[in-house]
Amino acid sequence: MIRVKICGITNWQDARAACDAGADLIGLNFYEKSLRRVSTADAAQIRSKLPGGVEAVGVFVNSSPAEITSLRSFVRFNAAQLHGDEGPEVVSQVARTGPVIKAFRVDAGFSFSTFDAYPGVFAFLFDAVRTGQYGGTGQTTDWDLAHRAAASHRIILAGGLTPENVGAAVRLVRPYAVDVASGVESRPGKKDPAKLAEFLQEVRRAESQLEAPAEESKQV
Repeated sequence: MIRVKICGITNWQDARAACDAGADLIGLNFYEKSLRRVSTADAAQIRSKLPGGVEAVGVFVNSSPAEITSLRSFVRFNAAQLHGDEGPEVVSQVARTGPVIKAFRVDAGFSFSTFDAYPGVFAFLFDAVRTGQYGGTGQTTDWDLAHRAAASHRIILAGGLTPENVGAAVRLVRPYAVDVASGVESRPGKKDPAKLAEFLQEVRRAESQLEAPAEESKQV
C-alpha cells in the first residue's frame, strides 16, 4: 500500500482531519523559517492524540543531531525527516536514534549514486528545486526521475502534489509514499478537510488501478 504523509500540520484540528481522511503519517515541521512551523509544545500535544496506526514525522532543516534527538525524546515522533543540506555524517548520527527520511531537491542532473553515501536511511524524499526554499514550493519534481529511482529505492514523492495530479503521479512513479502540504491547504499552515479527503481518495483510486492488472492475471 502506498503510504500518504500530510506535512506541515500545525494544530490538532488539522491532524484529526488528516487522520479521518486516512493519512498514514503526519509531518510536524520544526524549521524556524517555515510558514508551517509548529511549536514543540503543540507538536507534543498533537503526537499524544494521534490514533494507533498513524505515525508522526519530525521535519528538520540543518538542525544538529543533538537538537533532533532532544526533540525526538520530548515529542516522540516516529521518524526524522532531514530536509536541508545535511551531509552523510549528520544523517548517520541521527539514524542511530531512529528512522531517517533524507530529502533531496532533485533536478535532471541528480545522480542516483548520491544514495550510496546514506546507507542507514529508511527512505529518500524527492522534492522540487527552488533556490532559497527547503520544500513547500508548490512545484512538481521530476516524476520520470522519481519513477526510475523507485525501482530500486524506497522513494517518497513530494513537490506540487494536489488532488488533481496525485493519481497520475502514483500511476507513473509507483512510490513508497506521497507527501503533500500546500496542495491540501486553504492557506499556508491550514489544511482543507475536503481537499484532504479528495487527495486520499485519488491515491487509493490510482493504487487500485495499479493492482487491477495483477488481480486479472490471477483469474486467467
